[in-house]
Amino acid sequence: MRKLQLIALAGVLGLALSTPAGAGTRDISRDTLAPDDGWAAADGGTPGGSTADDAHVFTVRNRSELVRALDGGSATPKIIKIAGTIDANTDDAGKRLDCEDYATGGYDLKKYLAAYDPRTWGSAKPSGPQEEARQASAARQAERVELAVGSNTTIVGLGDKAVLKGAGLQLMGADNVIVRNLELRDAYDCFPAWQPNSGGLGDWKTAYDNLWLRGATHVWIDHVTLSDKGHLDEDEPTYFGRNYLRHDGLLDITNASDLVTVSWSRFADHDKAMLIGNGDTATGDRGKLRVTLHHNEFESVVQRAPRVRFGQVHVYNNRYVVPEDAHDYRYSWGVGTESAIHAQNNAFTTPGHIEAADVLKSWNGTALHATGSLFNGYPVDLPAINNAYNSGSERDLTADVGWTPALHGKIDTAQRADRDVARGAGAGRIS
Repeated sequence: MRKLQLIALAGVLGLALSTPAGAGTRDISRDTLAPDDGWAAADGGTPGGSTADDAHVFTVRNRSELVRALDGGSATPKIIKIAGTIDANTDDAGKRLDCEDYATGGYDLKKYLAAYDPRTWGSAKPSGPQEEARQASAARQAERVELAVGSNTTIVGLGDKAVLKGAGLQLMGADNVIVRNLELRDAYDCFPAWQPNSGGLGDWKTAYDNLWLRGATHVWIDHVTLSDKGHLDEDEPTYFGRNYLRHDGLLDITNASDLVTVSWSRFADHDKAMLIGNGDTATGDRGKLRVTLHHNEFESVVQRAPRVRFGQVHVYNNRYVVPEDAHDYRYSWGVGTESAIHAQNNAFTTPGHIEAADVLKSWNGTALHATGSLFNGYPVDLPAINNAYNSGSERDLTADVGWTPALHGKIDTAQRADRDVARGAGAGRIS
C-alpha cells in the first residue's frame, strides 16, 4: 500500500522514482555503434534506425504488430521496440499455430518416412506426392515465420524479458541494422527435408536460422540471446539413423555479408551455432565477410562458434563453455577455405574428456592467429597444439592471416573476459 501511495504522490508532483539502471530503464533505441567497435564501425559506421521520426517508432506486442512495423523490409528509418513475448507461429488474430495447422496436400510424417526410407527408396533425391506435400506445407510455415528486416532499422527488446520465438529474422541485402537486448528463441522447422546424399550417410535439412544475414552490411548485434529453448534437437528422435533436426543456425552470416559486429551476446543449447560464409566455391565472398565477435558466450554449442570461409574475422574476449555431460561436442573454431581468423584472449572451459586440440577444426583453411587463449584456466597455444596433433589429414595452421585488427575496444585478458562475459552477456544485461 505504501508503495502505491508513493507512486501516486510522485505522479502528482511530477517526480520520477529511481530504479536500478539497466536495459529495463534506459532507452537504448537510438543508440548507435561506437566508432571503434569492430568491423561494423568501418565505412560510416552503424547508426541503425536512430534517425527515425516519431511516426516510425513502434512498440509491438504480437506478430501482427511486428509485421506492420517491419513494413515488408522497407528501408525507411524505423525503431521497433518488442514488449514481452511474441510468437511468430500465430495467425493474424493471435491464435497459436502448430505444425498440424501448416500441413497440407496430405503430408504425413509417417508416410514421408515410409516413402523415402533409404532401404527402399535408395539414394535418389526425394520426389513424388509426399515430397511435394512437404514442400507445400513448409511454404505455409515460411509465410508466417520468415520476417524480413530492411535497411536503417533498429530492433530492441524492452526491459529484461523481451522474446521473439519461432521466427527467422532475415536481413537480405539490408544495410545499417541494429538488433539489441532481445531473446531470439526456437526457430523451429515443422517440415525437415531428407537429403540422402548429404554427408555420405544422408541427413535432415532444416530451413530456419534465428537470425540470417544474407548480403547484409553494417550490422550490429548486441546483448542478444539465441537458443533452441523450447524444442531442443537432442530430444528429437532418430530417423534413417540420423537425428531429426528441427533447427539450422542460430546466426548465419553469408552471401557476401560484410562489416558486422556481434558483441555481448549469448549462444546456447544448439548444434551449428554460427556460419560465416556458406560455400567453398562462393568466391564472391572474397574481400567480404569482415566480422568482429567480442564478449560473447557460447555454451552447450556443438560446433560452428564460428565456422569461417573467406572472411577476415576478429574473435576476442569470448567465453566458451562445454558442459560436463556433453558427449557430442565437435569443435568451436572452424578454419575454412581462405579464412583469416585473428583470435585474441578467449577462454575455454570443458570437461576432462575434451582436449585443447579439439577446439579447432580445419576445413581446408590454413591461417589462424591465436594468442592469449585459456583452456581450463591454463594458457595454451592452440594452433601449435593443433599442428602437433595433426595426423596429416589436415594442413598445418600458420599464424600469418594477412591482416591486423584496427577497430576494437580494450582487449582484456582471457581470465577477465571470462568473468565479465559470464555476468554480462545476453539479453536483459545492458548496463
